[in-house]
Amino acid sequence: MPKNKKLTKRLIVIVVLIIVAVVCLMPTGYYIEGAGTAENTSQYVKVDGKHDHQKGHFMLTTVGVRGPVTPLQLLLSKTQPFTEIESRDELMGNEDTEAYEQIQKYYMDSSINAAVEAAYKKADKAYNTKYLGVYVMSMLGNSTFKDDLAVGDTITAIDHHQFKNANAFVKYVQGLKVGQKVTVSYDHGQKHQTATHRLIKLLRTHHPGLGITLTDHSKIETDIPVKIDAGDIGGPSAGLMFTLQVYNQLTKQNLQKGRKIAGTGTMAADGTVGAIGGIDKKVLVASQEGATVFFAPNDPVTKAILKVDPDYQNNYTIAKNAAKKIHTKMKIVPVKTLDDALTYLKNH
Repeated sequence: MPKNKKLTKRLIVIVVLIIVAVVCLMPTGYYIEGAGTAENTSQYVKVDGKHDHQKGHFMLTTVGVRGPVTPLQLLLSKTQPFTEIESRDELMGNEDTEAYEQIQKYYMDSSINAAVEAAYKKADKAYNTKYLGVYVMSMLGNSTFKDDLAVGDTITAIDHHQFKNANAFVKYVQGLKVGQKVTVSYDHGQKHQTATHRLIKLLRTHHPGLGITLTDHSKIETDIPVKIDAGDIGGPSAGLMFTLQVYNQLTKQNLQKGRKIAGTGTMAADGTVGAIGGIDKKVLVASQEGATVFFAPNDPVTKAILKVDPDYQNNYTIAKNAAKKIHTKMKIVPVKTLDDALTYLKNH
């Protein structure tokens, strides 16, 4: 074989290998959402210093996110049920990875608070709410505090003034002047710090402000000690299952009855169950892990919603369709409130 032909063949092989490497290894900037895990909630919850060791268990369910993924992974995801491809902006919005994770942690912490309050209220056990301060959800680019405060920090005082809620905080700041210096006391992780800067003029309201989006940060305190440590799991969707776990241990009712009971849904302090995302993926993983019951939020489908989105389906409908598609024998149970879930568990 002529020397030139051998060189051409080698070059072709090298080019092919480079293309294969790009397809297999080069990140695309896209993420894959799919089935996550179904976790025994008792491992995360201690009531009166003890885990629940009764037969059967409650299971929180998660959505798995992988990325940035390669072109090959994108291609393979098409063969998996209930997977979705999203860009980084679709997944995280304008937040960087650290800020996104902090927000997810806040949602989980708030969900745990609501779960504990709802469970203790339903079990008629004593609790009270301790106000921690104002939680920083986001920051404007022109905030004078942007080099000190970060998403996830809790502001405990301004100029040594403390407040009982976020509205009182906002009202106080609005009574000051644009350009006025204020000293903010805040918690960053386990550290208590202070920062002094000038207030800016907020574009929409023209009021003075720190240039942050804020919300109340509080903690439920109880006579019977309860601790929920969700580890790396973020977001608010484990609220219902944590509530059931805590209530079951407080009342010692053995609502599991030896079953694996999965589900999802946010929990409000008054016992209302709210809708979440990715419920089809959660149905899949719950079925794979042997759950026989799955609680799905039955959020109302109003005329206003259908006017905006005529094809809207609520969590319960999506969950039922997912269960039908994978041919599971797992029972999909619609719930609007904590009472709905408890009634089902007590009667079945």
